Amino acid sequence: MISALFSRGAAGVPAPAPLDFATLQLPPSPNTCLLTPSVAPGQGHLHRDPLPASPEAVMAALDRVAAGMPRTFPLARFPARNQAQWVVRSALMNYPDIVVAEAAPVEGGTGLWMYSRSLIGWSDLGINRARVMAWLTALEAALRAG
Repeated sequence: MISALFSRGAAGVPAPAPLDFATLQLPPSPNTCLLTPSVAPGQGHLHRDPLPASPEAVMAALDRVAAGMPRTFPLARFPARNQAQWVVRSALMNYPDIVVAEAAPVEGGTGLWMYSRSLIGWSDLGINRARVMAWLTALEAALRAG
């Protein structure tokens, strides 16, 4: 994983694969944050009521949000799951974090699952939680703006 520190963009991280949120097991370390829909069972740290847009519109808005975030690079897209992944590099040490988002129809609209996790270290000092909250706030504003 040391090579990830010397890489740029999305390079140097493990090969991406689709994330199955239904079977996701959170690690014991405090360096992750999982957002789940309030109507879906799960172990999320944060919950959000369904969004009033289609899954495709949610993901398109999320792509715009991610493109505007500093040191954020596309990693993978899995259209069959309506899932996207990004690498976010820390400003000081270039540490890579992974953000995975998926949108799916749920009762009352579109459910959003978002998982931000550090690849290096034990604690993240709340960075992943703050990131999920910032991305969610920006996504809600983007959806309101159309």
